[in-house]
Amino acid sequence: MMVVQTQIEGCDMLAKSKSLQLFERAQQVLPGGVSRNTIFKLPHPDYAVKGEGCYITDIDGVKRLDFANNMASLIHGHAQPEITQAIIEQVQKGTAFTMATEVEIEYAELLCSRVPGFEKIRFVNSGTEAVMAMLKAARAFTGRSKIAKVEGAYHGAYDYAEVSQTASPANWGEESMPASVPVAAGTPKGALNDVIVIPYNDTEKSLAILDEHRDEIAGILLDPVSHRVGMVPADDEFVEALYQWTRENNALLLFDEVITFRVGFGGAQERYNVAPDLTALGKMIGGGFPVGAFAGRSDVMQVLDPLQPKVLLPHSGTFSANPVTMTAGLTAMRLFDKAAIEKLNDLGEFARQQINRVIEKVGIKASVTGSGSMFRVHLKECAPTNYRETYPTNDETVGMKILLNHLFSHEIIMINTCSAMLSTAMAERDVLFLAEQLESGFESVLKEIPALKRG
Repeated sequence: MMVVQTQIEGCDMLAKSKSLQLFERAQQVLPGGVSRNTIFKLPHPDYAVKGEGCYITDIDGVKRLDFANNMASLIHGHAQPEITQAIIEQVQKGTAFTMATEVEIEYAELLCSRVPGFEKIRFVNSGTEAVMAMLKAARAFTGRSKIAKVEGAYHGAYDYAEVSQTASPANWGEESMPASVPVAAGTPKGALNDVIVIPYNDTEKSLAILDEHRDEIAGILLDPVSHRVGMVPADDEFVEALYQWTRENNALLLFDEVITFRVGFGGAQERYNVAPDLTALGKMIGGGFPVGAFAGRSDVMQVLDPLQPKVLLPHSGTFSANPVTMTAGLTAMRLFDKAAIEKLNDLGEFARQQINRVIEKVGIKASVTGSGSMFRVHLKECAPTNYRETYPTNDETVGMKILLNHLFSHEIIMINTCSAMLSTAMAERDVLFLAEQLESGFESVLKEIPALKRG
């Protein structure tokens, strides 16, 4: 087995970082030394020992400003005192029961009160599970099998939801008819055939594709500010056209707000004139614990109802609505009120302004996209508007590695697409520090790749 070394062969263990020592142990028992590929990197992953507010300290004692917030799941940063205290009190009462708890009702009431379209809600254990159950509910309700989704959009690890998320110029097909491209080797052909791929924010092409399958589609799955597609909000016209198509063709509009629910008090969907039939949630609604949920119309959610003579979608889960998660999530979302959302979204806008200022100052081919408290930096002169425009060139791929490595070595953690998810523990000084490090990072990129200099 290859073991990554930072020292010459035969070096003493004391000369290695503690993270490297852990990675060598991890490779003996974990595939690739990790349990999730998103944290893997060479020469080794870094190992956290403590998080506090907007900072993480690793096992080697390095303290970094955390703009990743565990892939958008920590809306209040690390170890928020009120959430921590609520968790402690619940753990002392018990962590899981083969019984319902009052806190799941209380939390359901809070979430349903924030979004008019949330008539009923069901809790699960992850965003992937929420999307999976939502798609199955749409099939059970409509009696149809096919799902339409946007090219390149990430919706978790379910076979049907992950189709096309890693499509490339070599396999993505014509823009007017994007191919259903598998992510995992061995994905059943039937799964690919049952996923219809449409181009993001292209109403005319999307409707033409949907019309070819009008009697087969159970629902259209849409992330309204898809991270992988470019972190660009869906156009009003596009969303309204998809909604109208579902009304005319007895299908459902399904929103994935696992990440984007942070954008507004009622999620990203509150900005549109139409409402999805079902919405998947996750990440931040767990208050730092594993969580998922899906919510929507009562008549659709009835497919889960055990009081019905025939349950169309039998559904359960050992840790669904776990009282520790419910307590943490309820506390976190109470704290994430309208005032907190407005303040955090203002900070997001301030960040995008500062990044644009730095881009202009350095003169690099770069742009920034995002919405609310989310943003993504691209090494593209013009901000992309869809997945194909977002897809990086070779120069952009190399340049992004240089930039991310620079930021990490200068005490900043970003998501590996150079994206950020802000937390309420952050302030303008943290954004200004990021802007400062981005400036020197952009300069490092241009030294290695002069082609990314603006003309």
